[in-house]
Amino acid sequence: MQTSPAPGRRAVRSSLPLAFVAGAAVGVLGGMIGLGGAEFRLPLLIMLFGFAALQAVILNKALSLVVVLTALPARLAAVPLSTLLPHWSVVVNLLVGSLAGAWVGASWATRMRSSTLYRILAVLLVLISFALIGNHVGTLHHINLPPATILIVGVIAGFFIGIVAAIMGVAGGELLIPTIALLFGTDIKVAGSLSLVVSLPTMLVAFARYSRDGSFTVLRRHARLTAVLAAGSVTGTVLGGLLLGVVPETVLVPFLALLLLLSSIKVWRHATSE
Repeated sequence: MQTSPAPGRRAVRSSLPLAFVAGAAVGVLGGMIGLGGAEFRLPLLIMLFGFAALQAVILNKALSLVVVLTALPARLAAVPLSTLLPHWSVVVNLLVGSLAGAWVGASWATRMRSSTLYRILAVLLVLISFALIGNHVGTLHHINLPPATILIVGVIAGFFIGIVAAIMGVAGGELLIPTIALLFGTDIKVAGSLSLVVSLPTMLVAFARYSRDGSFTVLRRHARLTAVLAAGSVTGTVLGGLLLGVVPETVLVPFLALLLLLSSIKVWRHATSE
């Protein structure tokens, strides 16, 4: 016999087959454009599975970590470490800001009212949808700036990207890749690999901060669901990578951007139900 959720709390849907299919679907969508898909997974955790805002963010962060860790070896095979080492200063520059931003963003998220966090997540989904279109329309041109200015802008950009990534529980590739290409003039493939190198420690810092909050127990309470979502996400990401280029970006990217916009509306509406 099922019990009703306590007042003010929504029941979490814990269907394992649904979790695998949802995780795989998100992974395929992300993999087809070279991302992990965390931006698309976050709304599903809230709308389909019924997690509260902060729980969804923490769960999304854990799943993003798994996806990035599994993606790194494959990415290093495509873009060798020897190609990335000359760009170590780019990674350090962005990390100075992103590590601080991740801690600040996670701290803010744990202190916000749930209704406020829903609204912020909705706005950030809109931001990511525009970033998605911007990354895949036209060519990213290097902005020539003095070295000292690049250093300062890199730290500031990293800080705000760290905040966004922490609050959404994502790796932040949609924001990191164009920042690296525009600010430091790196090739887009190299920028994609560098973004993973920046993302991993940034996510670990946010994860460490979230571990100090009571909502972190969501991972333990829903360990099986989390494991199945992770398996589905990794499977889907690999499959999506194999399907890269099958669907033209002129069709896929606007569809995914629209999906994020619609999701933002639904997530915003959750704020009124809290």
